[in-house]
Amino acid sequence: MKVLLLNGSPKANGNTAYALSQMAEVFTAEGVETEILHVGNQPIRGCIACGSCRKTGKCIFDDAVNQAAEAFRQADGLVAASPVYYASANATLVAFLDRLFYSTGFDKRMKVGASVVVARRGGCSATFDELNKYFTMTGMPVASSQYWNMVYGGSAEEVAQDAEGLQTMRTLGRNMAFMMKSFQLGKEQIGLPQKEPLIFTNFHR
Repeated sequence: MKVLLLNGSPKANGNTAYALSQMAEVFTAEGVETEILHVGNQPIRGCIACGSCRKTGKCIFDDAVNQAAEAFRQADGLVAASPVYYASANATLVAFLDRLFYSTGFDKRMKVGASVVVARRGGCSATFDELNKYFTMTGMPVASSQYWNMVYGGSAEEVAQDAEGLQTMRTLGRNMAFMMKSFQLGKEQIGLPQKEPLIFTNFHR
């Protein structure tokens, strides 16, 4: 089993990284291989809707998005973690996720997704909802914890004092590991759900 964790913060060792470290420790204890990618400090531009990925199978901009695509394909789960900026995720992470999900044509169903958000004070729930949308529109079950996946603190040192937030991260890691293992058994014994051909309906007057 393998899980890919995305650090969407510009800081490699800040509060977002600390929150992810709690999950990584749990994954290791559960026998789940963990890979952390620091994408928040990368020069990631947004999607330009050129459609090139539909022909080549990869994004036209050959950067960290294409480099992460194969790791995402092989992973059983994905964690997207971000600091909160103006009640939203870091724009670099959003651009990364937009292009990663759109340019990768492989089946993402039953890969387990989880979002993690960190803030000094407010905007967590809006950011949490924003990140979960990537999972819910691609057939990825969303892992939950004992509370919304939020940790509070303006620095790693302050996050270390948020006992409830860190417990939420550890619980999320255990729940996610259980889901990934359970879905693996389900795929082996039952198989994936039947998939209908996609239908696109454009509403116009």
